[in-house]
Amino acid sequence: MSTTPDPAASPSALGRLHEELPRLNPGHRRIAEAILADPLAAGDSSITALAASAETFPGAVSRFARKLGYAGFPALRAAIALDNGRAAQSGWERDIGTAITPADAPGEVLDILAGTAARALRDAAALIDQAQVERAAEAITAAERVHLHGEWGDSIAVRELYLRLQRIGFAVWCHEAGSRTLELVSRTFTERDVVLVLNRSGKDETALQLLRSAARTGATTIAVHGAPGAELDRAADIPLFTGIRNGAVWTQHFAGRASDTLLTSMLWLLVAQRRSADPTMRFVDDGTLETNSPASRHDTDL
Repeated sequence: MSTTPDPAASPSALGRLHEELPRLNPGHRRIAEAILADPLAAGDSSITALAASAETFPGAVSRFARKLGYAGFPALRAAIALDNGRAAQSGWERDIGTAITPADAPGEVLDILAGTAARALRDAAALIDQAQVERAAEAITAAERVHLHGEWGDSIAVRELYLRLQRIGFAVWCHEAGSRTLELVSRTFTERDVVLVLNRSGKDETALQLLRSAARTGATTIAVHGAPGAELDRAADIPLFTGIRNGAVWTQHFAGRASDTLLTSMLWLLVAQRRSADPTMRFVDDGTLETNSPASRHDTDL
């Protein structure tokens, strides 16, 4: 008789994977982690593809499914697909999370957002590596040109940093174009440049490629991110973790954006301190820096 759980009566397949994870052997743990890392793909995956992503064999995936009480991998895959369908019906929770509900009053929404931002800033302040931010500030201050990159939500803090650096006289560019344009831009990099990217996930291929291209020219590379240990973290000369890990729902992204702004604001102020100490520079009434030297660095062009 089949041991396949009744989908209507059984707990969530993904929930069961989370519960079983600490008790699994290393091989089965890799399979569970591969499924949990991308449930949508797992719900539509072949046994061979899932085995490859978990660095194991199809037979091990079948045994894993039976260990969980399913007749085999097809039954487990169907249960995962059912979970995905249920999740798709809960679009609010998937996109926004559970901290805020559709029934919350405006005042409650405001309180939750303010509390989320306050906690994020407190947690980020405890985890930001101040010595690394100082290194980044020194590199930017000494650079001939500064190139910044961030896409979509990652561009928010980058764009403000661009405006702030431009205001105090830096030759700075903010690149938000596609990979082909960035490839052309990267051909202009030199060892006197600084290239800073902001990518919360730490795995954006465009940001990674830009850092690699910059590294080949000898430019100093800086990565602002929310994913310690990710490829972007390892690829940069100066990795800067914002103190808040990359999130899966909007309220977590909101917390991350607060930490992005905190870190880039600190970076800009440390750079401004160093520029203000330059005897050839002086602040004027509108808050900008003027140079007393014959040629401003901001006259440098690509």
